[in-house]
Amino acid sequence: MEALLALEDGLHFRGKSFGAEGEIAGEIVFNTSLTGYQEILTDPSYAGQIVTLTYPLIGNYGVNSQDAESNRPYAEGLVVREITEIPSNWRQQMSLPDYLRQHRILGISDIDTRALVRHIRTHGAMRSVISTNDLQPDSLVQKARQHPGMIGQDLVKRVSCHQPYHWKEPTAELFPARKKRGRPQNSRKESPPFKVVAFDFGIKHNILRLLVDHGCDVTVVPASTSAAQVLDYHPDGIFLSNGPGDPEPVTYAIQTARQLIGKKPIFGICLGHQILGLALGGKTYKLKFGHRGGNHPVLHQSTGQVEITAQNHGFTVDMDSLPKGEVEVTHLNLNDHTLEGFRHRELPLFCVQYHPESSPGPFDSRYLFTEFRNLMTSYREKSEGMKQAHS
Repeated sequence: MEALLALEDGLHFRGKSFGAEGEIAGEIVFNTSLTGYQEILTDPSYAGQIVTLTYPLIGNYGVNSQDAESNRPYAEGLVVREITEIPSNWRQQMSLPDYLRQHRILGISDIDTRALVRHIRTHGAMRSVISTNDLQPDSLVQKARQHPGMIGQDLVKRVSCHQPYHWKEPTAELFPARKKRGRPQNSRKESPPFKVVAFDFGIKHNILRLLVDHGCDVTVVPASTSAAQVLDYHPDGIFLSNGPGDPEPVTYAIQTARQLIGKKPIFGICLGHQILGLALGGKTYKLKFGHRGGNHPVLHQSTGQVEITAQNHGFTVDMDSLPKGEVEVTHLNLNDHTLEGFRHRELPLFCVQYHPESSPGPFDSRYLFTEFRNLMTSYREKSEGMKQAHS
């Protein structure tokens, strides 16, 4: 079936439909990862967005239940150069087109994705529409222009869980072969597990698995959970997750983070990083076309090492807006020199903009989960020492 993709500035592409039929609007963005389309589609951070994949052949290994990063796809639509209808892989359970049809996600193929990505890089991410119903370019462009866009929308409410839940699964249960590779496991005899409360702003499964791998007993809570409710769990640490869209409208989470700072060790990733920046008095702004892919170089300031990172964000924290005497920049993006990580100089708090859980992506930054564990260890020892001193 024929499909049409139209952007708000008038550019349009005719292609073939795959997946569901109908019409969907969202912000058009691109991801440069070579593999991992299922992880990308099921990342809740893509809520409200139509994703263009720069790799030309998509769907050749199908989809399976293990590679999902959440309970369903959250991307509004998918744009590819060529789609594979008949995948071949021993792990596959269905084809990508069937998966999209099952979840009512629209896809369009057989368009010049290279030209589209060059256009987005030049003119920026913008509103767009995919349709199999309306194939008139002028009509579809008008619909794109009427879409509200990303700025000012609270998309976290769309993706966050509604009730707290306990997460127990480590990576070893999903990938048993990794037990032989010396990866950290959940059973640690030297100390009890660390109780961690993880805010679900759109949290990914592999973040939760890696927290369990590093000795954490994880309780996931809705984004609207108050600081008092979090502290009632008596956690050793607090995690602020990734999530979609503009961080500034998520005022309830910013206020909660502000109330929790200094009371427990805190680790934030992506949207969690932005919320911590805002909670400390900083500002955020929208990037021209965002950072999305598995090959972004980031400089670790203290070591001088360059990490190849997985990224997915359209907003960033203005590093010049953060309180200079309180905050230390730890990571910088080497492509555009935007902020990729910071820590508080006095309080137990650090965060990064990119995705160390690497699903999909490289493993360069997984040490950050060890740093979170070490921070909780130090805080626990300090707290026990103070109790003994008082007694």
